[in-house]
Amino acid sequence: MRVHIGSDHAGFELKNHLVQHLTAAGHDVVDHGPAVYDAVDDYPPYCLRTAVAVVQDDGSLGVVIGGSGNGEQIAANKVKGARAALAWSDETARLGREHNNANVISIGARMHSTEQATGFVETFLATGYSDEDRHTRRIEMLSSYERTGELPPLPESS
Repeated sequence: MRVHIGSDHAGFELKNHLVQHLTAAGHDVVDHGPAVYDAVDDYPPYCLRTAVAVVQDDGSLGVVIGGSGNGEQIAANKVKGARAALAWSDETARLGREHNNANVISIGARMHSTEQATGFVETFLATGYSDEDRHTRRIEMLSSYERTGELPPLPESS
């Protein structure tokens, strides 16, 4: 599987570890940077490029990494067609794929050990979308809003 990956300075070491780990596991890894450590770099250039690449590369998945993972998730989710899930456990990594058909995982490198974070990514990459009607319906509501800017109707019971 092709995996696009990007980080900021806080995620730089974890990104480099994952590039090596995932490549050794047989994945085609595309590193969107940074190429060198810079303690004051900004995450948007790397995370946006990662998410754009995932959307343009059908069947690929992405990994964005920062200190907490929050800003990186927000940045990736600004890209039309990207669905980034912040993972803080194997379960949230799995559910992001199964229930939300997330195509990008965001991880906080300062929040987890390298082993934990690697496990989240492995779980994310190994999990497929459940294709359940209720999840598909919800994803389509979000995709429709993304396309049109029109809010989905409220249920009649509201």
